[in-house]
Amino acid sequence: MALFSISPYFIPVLLLLLVMMLVCVRTRKLTLPAALLAGLIGMIVFLGAGEKGILMLVTFFVISVLATSHQKHLKANILAGFTVEMHSSGQQRNAGQVFANGGVATIMAVFALADPVNRDLYLLMLTCSLASALADTLSSELGTVYGRRFYHVLTFKKDVRGMDGVVSLEGTLIGLAGACVAALLYSGWQPSGLIVVAAGVLGNLMDSVLGAVFERKKYLGNDAVNFLNTLFAALVGLVLSQ
Repeated sequence: MALFSISPYFIPVLLLLLVMMLVCVRTRKLTLPAALLAGLIGMIVFLGAGEKGILMLVTFFVISVLATSHQKHLKANILAGFTVEMHSSGQQRNAGQVFANGGVATIMAVFALADPVNRDLYLLMLTCSLASALADTLSSELGTVYGRRFYHVLTFKKDVRGMDGVVSLEGTLIGLAGACVAALLYSGWQPSGLIVVAAGVLGNLMDSVLGAVFERKKYLGNDAVNFLNTLFAALVGLVLSQ
């Protein structure tokens, strides 16, 4: 808890989180429970991962909100015929969706608090999880809009835009850009930054595979798939760092 007591940024970060929570509730981006959970996650990440951790978390949130809001009416029309939820465009995110994207980062921050000797490793894994979450959000939200040809991730046969497990070249490249943003915030183009990029891309790919194999058949929900892809990315970061 030393970071809590000595960081000069604690009060500014707390105020920032409170303002973001209020804005998200007022603009109906998050439900009240989701906003409270997001604020709690933000504070835990700050305590465990410091200024860099909260910077990456806030960056992920801001970019994700912008991507989700972009062309939301077009995306709503595209997904109107589907009976399962694959995007949250134009809808309030609930607490489950917030934890699905930020839960692994929170767990890594708690590990960093409990085991400060390995704090750098947990920060890397935290970053990898957020890189995957950002890559997944951008590739799905923007790939749906700007993609031209859509394929099943396992069979590579043409498939329906917006369905679980369906990818496009444009969406994949946009997801790669999201992973690169996380890497730049973490360490730039140092080897550790390349680990973040690789973990983000592989986590995004795992999201599509899980979507094709389990979510499309309703064995898993969207929140579970999102949590698992961020966990997978964190584990990829662990393996590649060794």
